[in-house]
Amino acid sequence: MGISQVSVRRRPGARHDGILRCGDLAIPVALGRSGVAFDKREGDGRTPAGQWRIVRLLYRPDHGPRPVTRVPCGVLKPNDGWCDDAADRRYNQPVTLPMGGARKISHERMWREDGLYDLVLVLDHNSRPRVAGRGSAVFVHLARPGFRPTEGCVALRRADMLRLLARLSRAPRLLIEA
Repeated sequence: MGISQVSVRRRPGARHDGILRCGDLAIPVALGRSGVAFDKREGDGRTPAGQWRIVRLLYRPDHGPRPVTRVPCGVLKPNDGWCDDAADRRYNQPVTLPMGGARKISHERMWREDGLYDLVLVLDHNSRPRVAGRGSAVFVHLARPGFRPTEGCVALRRADMLRLLARLSRAPRLLIEA
């Protein structure tokens, strides 16, 4: 059956360190460089407070097998990206790279050399409706060494991500507390 509700709370006195709770698991996480807030804006470095649906897991098959999970999975490819350009009609949606056109369109590269997106949970933050400038590419992904802050995501160690994935239901929700 799996766990359907996961929560993240900032550690008292810490701007970008938090704890993710999933059943009896308590996992340390890194949060946005500017903390957690309800009023998320593109590029502000804040992790958006609220309740978000975990839509799917994306993973790099060349960096490990398909994780054990009930969450719907997709395989990342080298040309996968995510549009973070608020002026583009594909804002906050997956895209295929390169993105053509006369002007340079800002995007996240999902196939990263640093391994942060080897395992990435896609949240439904700012998806229905999508509002330009209200934040894009908000994920749960793997942490940088030393739990350095994110650009607005939630990040955890690979081993903790694998433990979390194994416990989740097919359609879990993530509550991020301000």
